[in-house]
Amino acid sequence: MRIGVFISEINDLDHIVSTVRQAAADGFPSAWLPQIFGTDALTALAIAGREVPGIELGTSVIPTYPRHPMALAAQALTTQAAIGNRLTLGIGLSHQIVVEGMWGYSYDRPARHMKEYLAALMPLLRGENVHVDGETLKCIGQLDVKNAAAPPVLIAALAPAMLKLAGAVADGTATWMTGPVTIKSHITPSIRAAAEAAGRPDPRIGVGLPVCVTDDPAAARDQANQEFAIYGMLPSYRAMLDREGAAGPGDVAIVGNEDAVLAGIHEVADAGGTDFIASCFGSSEDKARTYALLKTLL
Repeated sequence: MRIGVFISEINDLDHIVSTVRQAAADGFPSAWLPQIFGTDALTALAIAGREVPGIELGTSVIPTYPRHPMALAAQALTTQAAIGNRLTLGIGLSHQIVVEGMWGYSYDRPARHMKEYLAALMPLLRGENVHVDGETLKCIGQLDVKNAAAPPVLIAALAPAMLKLAGAVADGTATWMTGPVTIKSHITPSIRAAAEAAGRPDPRIGVGLPVCVTDDPAAARDQANQEFAIYGMLPSYRAMLDREGAAGPGDVAIVGNEDAVLAGIHEVADAGGTDFIASCFGSSEDKARTYALLKTLL
């Protein structure tokens, strides 16, 4: 299982570049940047990747609704050309409260939206001509970006219909706030079965979780419950926490001393995770200990 790092302070471009540079220098195979409400992730990764060679750069994840597939494909391919084809494009639906309440789009039939979105996005990334006239979107045309290979596409997939798309159409999934029991019993078998049925290679299963090496695990879990509280309320993540038997984010965060955190990360690997994407949290000292431990796994 490969160890990657989430980039914190996502609205500070200098911090993004310095984090990527440090991660590359320390030998981490990948660094991942979310798209929330601020810095544009693909633009930031294009800048960071021009300055820092070698390391894979991923988005985890870009919401589909505000970006037409042709616009997203053009931006992703431009980023690919800028960084020498080291991008992994993570995309997702976001959430009804955001899509409808903030952007004014309909969240009706989200799996249908993703199916039609991928029907346009995947061939566009390959430079193919596209003609999709679906129920949720229309996309007709073709893109040509020189020196840009189609990036791998991961979907933030948790529900069965989304996992089927992630395995059968895309290249895997990037999960968040989903514990190892649920990865093993639900995510891994579902996505692998979809890929096998479609005759596709084994999918990547990126597992993103908060992680903290600390001598006070109870306090760390309390901090995780506060810092990541929103994920205990959003329906898609709430469903995964319920599957795990977790009351809140603190119950799936990997916390404790070095041995306990190592055991938690190994549990993710045993559950089928191909990539562990670590979101370090806690005090400055805790973050430093966590980062140092992660380096021992490279």
